[in-house]
Amino acid sequence: MSEQPRLGQIDAGHFKNLRDHVREVLRKAILSGQFEVGQRLNERALAEELGVSTTPLKEAIRSLEVEGLLKAEARKGVFVSFGPDDAEEMSLARAAIESMIARQAAKHATKAEISEFATIIANMGEATRGADTPALIALNTRFHDAIRKASRCNYLLRLQTQQLVFDDASRARLLDNADERRLALQEHTDIMNAISAHDMDRAEQSMRVHIVRSGKTYAESLFGKAAQRKETE
Repeated sequence: MSEQPRLGQIDAGHFKNLRDHVREVLRKAILSGQFEVGQRLNERALAEELGVSTTPLKEAIRSLEVEGLLKAEARKGVFVSFGPDDAEEMSLARAAIESMIARQAAKHATKAEISEFATIIANMGEATRGADTPALIALNTRFHDAIRKASRCNYLLRLQTQQLVFDDASRARLLDNADERRLALQEHTDIMNAISAHDMDRAEQSMRVHIVRSGKTYAESLFGKAAQRKETE
């Protein structure tokens, strides 16, 4: 049986909505691989470790059930349900939406926005060479946010809102690897060049390739051979 991961205590006095913060802590732990698929949560131990009562914990768990990350079984407990299939579906959904957002960004991006993309990519290059993972995570988020803003497509942005909760955990896991950092920089540069040239087809394709490839790498880093078998089915 897998041991309960160490998540650290929450200072309840710093958060207006404790349930939401507990949910975020658990979500990141699941998506970063601190829990194994099928692992049973020890709710009492979790509440004690986080320094909260069981009430916000149970509320957070119910919310994560809705997201598909946890599953409650009668008289058995709550189990982690996020597995290779879920990771693949998450990646494909994100690729479908973000590739269309990139396409619209290529259509609408202004000179100022294109200049911002170039600045972010230059900073990414410095952070990649310096192996500065925290900076890369922040710059990665900033880059994708800038593309979303440039797309001028509010409907697609609303569709993507739920996907955003998965981004930070997956980026933190991926960008800790030197090869991934270099590959991500090249892919982001390709996306920037396509948008800067207002090449809608190339922007869409470059973003799709980036999201699908990084999603596959993320799933394999979490689930190993199980994710690889899923890829060949």
